[in-house]
Amino acid sequence: MSVAPPSQQQTRIPFYRDTRIIAVLLQIFFLIAVVGFIWFLYSNMMAGLRRSNLLPNYSFLSQPASFPISESPIPYDPGRTYGYAFVVGVLNTLRVAVIGIVLSTILGIIIGVSRLSSNWMLRSVATAYVELVRNIPLLLQLFFWLIMSQEFPRIQDAISVADLFYLHNRGVTLPWFGVGSSFAVWQIWIAVGLVAGLILYIVRRIQFVRRDRPGVALPWALLLAVSIVLVGFFVSGITSGNWPLILDVPVLQRFNFLGGVTITTNFTALLMGLVIYTAVFIGEIVRSGIQAVNKGQREAARALGLTPGQTLRLVIFPQALRIMIPPMTSQYLNLTKNSSLAVAIGFPDLFAVAGTTLNQTGQTVPVMLIVMLAYLSVSLVTSLLMNWYNKRIQLVER
Repeated sequence: MSVAPPSQQQTRIPFYRDTRIIAVLLQIFFLIAVVGFIWFLYSNMMAGLRRSNLLPNYSFLSQPASFPISESPIPYDPGRTYGYAFVVGVLNTLRVAVIGIVLSTILGIIIGVSRLSSNWMLRSVATAYVELVRNIPLLLQLFFWLIMSQEFPRIQDAISVADLFYLHNRGVTLPWFGVGSSFAVWQIWIAVGLVAGLILYIVRRIQFVRRDRPGVALPWALLLAVSIVLVGFFVSGITSGNWPLILDVPVLQRFNFLGGVTITTNFTALLMGLVIYTAVFIGEIVRSGIQAVNKGQREAARALGLTPGQTLRLVIFPQALRIMIPPMTSQYLNLTKNSSLAVAIGFPDLFAVAGTTLNQTGQTVPVMLIVMLAYLSVSLVTSLLMNWYNKRIQLVER
């Protein structure tokens, strides 16, 4: 007589032993703990500010700042508001960051390539530069360059370079472009050039997509835009008898220079310190990126008859860029954030303006939030642009 097998009913796991439920509960508990801790800190901060009668508000941004700013890319006077002063600080920080990124990239590439040179002298000098600069604190280097820039002779005895550039204890005076009477007409040509270049770029990209073929559209679009702008420059100048841009050469007077533009010692020291320091790390990134390219690529380029310079420029460096871009993005962000050390040498960047505003208004929390938001915005935009470029140069499998 056959016996029926017992029913195979699926037993449910108790919830306190189910790893999925336990994982969700742990995440919920952790989130509650974090939010509770942040709320505790916020409540404690607000209670302290309430006792001190310093509750945060942003009404001070519309009040007169009443303090001077030694350098400003836009017109500024102490009668301007605190909000306007913050704009000046942001522009000063951006000016240092943009120029510093460009110069440090150029110098870093030179250092990285020199570190791999077959010339013993060039390689040794680059190695010594790297080992010396990266082992000295950046703040100490900024003080050094500030002291060095202030050791130039007084303005009456300024060192002249080709009667165009003058070095003195107030900074560096150099020629600058002024606006001519035909500049308004040239602006129309600039707008036409930009629109024409954009249209050409879009049309070429659509053609490449329809033909399913790779191609380069940006260089031709830039060439068209630049050509129209240059033609407009000469046409505007010839027809009006006055060029749209006029080179304003500085002329030494009795106590100061007339014309041109003067870059102060504070800005010069800050820019030199940031560029020289950041270029070291960019140089190491360039060196490691070049060394990471397969040796067979060099051998293939040599077999094709390319010179060492052509091999580096056309074969090795484009492939190394795919490796170098992510760490170089971090260095660009570091340079932007390190510019806050300008407060130590008297350059009125965002952090320096914020410090003066904080001391005058007592609004610690709003001022710090504005500063953090400004640096965060600049960093995010930089990361966005670099990530976009990194995506563009990545290999695409077909």
